[in-house]
Amino acid sequence: MAAVDVLQRGGILAHATEGVWGLACDPLNFAAVQGILKIKARSEDKGLLLLGASSEFFADQLSALNATDRQTIEDSWPGHVTWILPDTEYPAWVSGGRTTVACRVPDHEQARAITANMGRPIASTSLNLAGKPPLKTYAEAFAQFAHIVDMVLPGQIGKATGPSKILQLQGSDTQSLR
Repeated sequence: MAAVDVLQRGGILAHATEGVWGLACDPLNFAAVQGILKIKARSEDKGLLLLGASSEFFADQLSALNATDRQTIEDSWPGHVTWILPDTEYPAWVSGGRTTVACRVPDHEQARAITANMGRPIASTSLNLAGKPPLKTYAEAFAQFAHIVDMVLPGQIGKATGPSKILQLQGSDTQSLR
């Protein structure tokens, strides 16, 4: 899959998700994450969310929860719901310096396929410049970002409206991740 090759080489990918287009990279590649932050004029302390192909991609984060909370989250995935989960695995440039990380198994086949082929979660954020609304079509994504990112993967968003809902379990530290 060409999109995964881009991510594995440290590139930045524009891709469709449930409700908006996303901007993705390998979360463990500092230069790639810095590239996304620069494109979006976004502070590192906001953090980035992670997309996974299934709940197993977040086994470490879910293992810190009680069975009831874990089941609640797993029942919401795949879905248009991002959860703030405990984390010790990801660097500060992903978590925003917190002990939590935002995780989602998207209800979008192409987005899940990208991370499944990557073999681990990818960092993703809405495809837009600071202060501008997220993009919703391939044509918009290509016109505005083809010269900035390494690949705009052809696709279309799902039926959701807007970015995912961000939920937290009691006691989590959240800030805007958009």
